[in-house]
Amino acid sequence: MIEIEGVSQWFGERQVLRDVELTLTEDRIGVIGSNGSGKSTFVRLLNGLLVPSKGRVAVDGLDTGRKGKEVRRRVGFVFQDPDIQIVMPTVAEDLAFGLKRHGLSKAEIAGRVGEVLAEYGLSEFRDHPAHLLSGGQKQLLAIAAVLVTGPRYVVFDEPTTLLDLRNKRRVGKLVRELEQKVVVVSHDLELLAGFERVIVFDGGRVVADGPAEESIAAYVAMHPPL
Repeated sequence: MIEIEGVSQWFGERQVLRDVELTLTEDRIGVIGSNGSGKSTFVRLLNGLLVPSKGRVAVDGLDTGRKGKEVRRRVGFVFQDPDIQIVMPTVAEDLAFGLKRHGLSKAEIAGRVGEVLAEYGLSEFRDHPAHLLSGGQKQLLAIAAVLVTGPRYVVFDEPTTLLDLRNKRRVGKLVRELEQKVVVVSHDLELLAGFERVIVFDGGRVVADGPAEESIAAYVAMHPPL
């Protein structure tokens, strides 16, 4: 369970979130809103990438401001641009990087990396330069590098924005089938269809919160065609 209690967020004098009060328990949660609505700031609070200016965020009872390291082990974060996330020269090295902080032996790390490479169709790219992969392959690597560490929750920030149709569908299928609880920020409303819950932000506030069909309809109604 992720609890957001009376959270407001400022960057300098600019307030981007206003008195957000939510409890997240569902398996599939979408977050939508116009650019500048506060949605991306909101999801960065969920694993301690940001600490609230006011209020409290807790993951399974762990305060993100006090227990950030433990929280980040529970909540993985997949960024919109995979190049931000890829830090090692080769695909296998990038997958192994996150595991080294988990106290595993070299043999255990190698075994886990091999499993994940096979699971995500990346085995043939084991020793391939990570930054020379295609856009879709980079996104799969970024997702795999988060999942290899075994988080309980995964936050996706616009996971399909940079992808072609084929890879959008592939990532969408992956997101729907994950065993972890998932929070997805997206402008791709089709990706969120069927989600148990979709939260709509506007002006830093939650303005709609319910099943995907209802919340998406409310959001569309807020933005009629010109």
